[in-house]
Amino acid sequence: MPDLLFRGATVVDGSGADRYRADVTVTDGLIEAIGGGLTATRVIDADGLVLAPGFIDMHAHSDLQLIVEPEHPSRVTQGVTCEVLGQDGLSYAPVTDTTLAALRRQLVGWNGDPEDLDWNWRTVGQYLDRLDRGIGTNACYLVPHGSVRMLAMGWDNRPPTPAELDRMRQLLAQGLREGAVGMSSGLSYTPGMYADTAELTALCEVVAEYGGYHAPHQRSYGKGALEGYAEMVEIARRSGCPLHLTHATMNFEVNRGRAGELLALVDQAIAEGCDLTLDSYPYLPGSTTLAALLPGWATEGGPDATLARLGDPAVRERIRMDVEEKGSDGCHGVVTDWATVQISGVGSQELARSVGATVAELAKVQGRSGTEVFLDLLHEDRLATTILQHVGDEENVRAVMRHPAHTVGSDGLLVGARPHPRAWGTFARYLGYYSRELGVLTLEEAIARMTGRPARRLRLDRRGLIRPGHHADLVLLDPGTVRDTATFDHPRRPAAGIAYVYVNGTAVIREGRTTGALPGRALRRTDRGTRAS
Repeated sequence: MPDLLFRGATVVDGSGADRYRADVTVTDGLIEAIGGGLTATRVIDADGLVLAPGFIDMHAHSDLQLIVEPEHPSRVTQGVTCEVLGQDGLSYAPVTDTTLAALRRQLVGWNGDPEDLDWNWRTVGQYLDRLDRGIGTNACYLVPHGSVRMLAMGWDNRPPTPAELDRMRQLLAQGLREGAVGMSSGLSYTPGMYADTAELTALCEVVAEYGGYHAPHQRSYGKGALEGYAEMVEIARRSGCPLHLTHATMNFEVNRGRAGELLALVDQAIAEGCDLTLDSYPYLPGSTTLAALLPGWATEGGPDATLARLGDPAVRERIRMDVEEKGSDGCHGVVTDWATVQISGVGSQELARSVGATVAELAKVQGRSGTEVFLDLLHEDRLATTILQHVGDEENVRAVMRHPAHTVGSDGLLVGARPHPRAWGTFARYLGYYSRELGVLTLEEAIARMTGRPARRLRLDRRGLIRPGHHADLVLLDPGTVRDTATFDHPRRPAAGIAYVYVNGTAVIREGRTTGALPGRALRRTDRGTRAS
């Protein structure tokens, strides 16, 4: 007899097809049958509730927090059963002792630097093995281009030599053989921003050989946004590598109402044969580190070199000219408006009073310029400060989410006093606010963007749809009450309306509460697709 029966559920199967009413049974972690009059050892009355495949977060920054807090409440409470790590070209595998130490400092604002963490991995395969010890969700991993570049040539702002490029290709291929689903790049972060089109094309050729995809944080989401997207499409054309435009948006005043231009470029590329998808989050503000706003030249050489520059008056003046007058590449070619830059977290508790204030507000109170506050805060906090950047446009957000190539990515940071609420609210916000309340997407369309469509991009084996024989990654939700409750003032509130969540057939949410179960595993790329380890 089956282990579990969802009786009388409204099934939204992840394909985009119309909902239907059915019983669904689960046995040994797999969906066994879909029909009527079914029986099982345990029965859940699903009348009036929607049964959907587990949600897939295409852009997550849980690389360390998934190990530190493996129950992973930020994701499982909103129905996420799989997430994609290794984003934006920077993560913790592959590494050496030297590059790991630098990455821990560089990424403290994204991921923290947890005390007493056993850093017992160096390769992609070893990191995935670490996840296999038990986590609340499944996870996929992208080989981060910036981390690979550090291993091959440090933080140098130059093209690689042929030997260095070969080394990068070898490291990338090793990571893909060990189970990564593709490569990410971070082209407004050090050292990934120093890569040219030729370097990225050569690496994407390797990704294509292994059946993976390229997920770029492209060079600009501001003044040079369209040119940046066009470069990513050109790399896909030259290399034959599938392309996934991560957190695809058009930000800042210069791009207000211009999402149609991005989507026209996307449509043309798809029409010409490019295998292209994208993701976005359903909020206006972005989130990153305060150090990301520095011009690229100021971050050459890594964190120690950056900190040394911040104490040099001549260098500080040059930075001021870039951020206030020219438009720094770190701020996407746009002159920085300090009124839009809000402090969301600090590394030093002595600076905790800054959290929640904009740089402009801090400058007014202190009687100094915004750039002075910016530089001093970076120096005092050892580059650990995180920010919200209020630069989004609602028209653009809605236009992107309507596109048929769209999937969902939270881009959520989990550290800091007041992180962006998208870490806890993205999926419920799509279902509640944008689908039920505004009608921008139907429920079927919204769920397809969270399940079947991303599963195809990731080439997941028997996941993302409700079908007999598929893995029982499932969400049972109330379509009338599901909503995000996380806010910018209270960003760690769980979603409402999520009744049950199953990962590989085991409940991680039962009657709205976490169970403490850790059934998730790393999902590894193989020659035949991606499998659970």
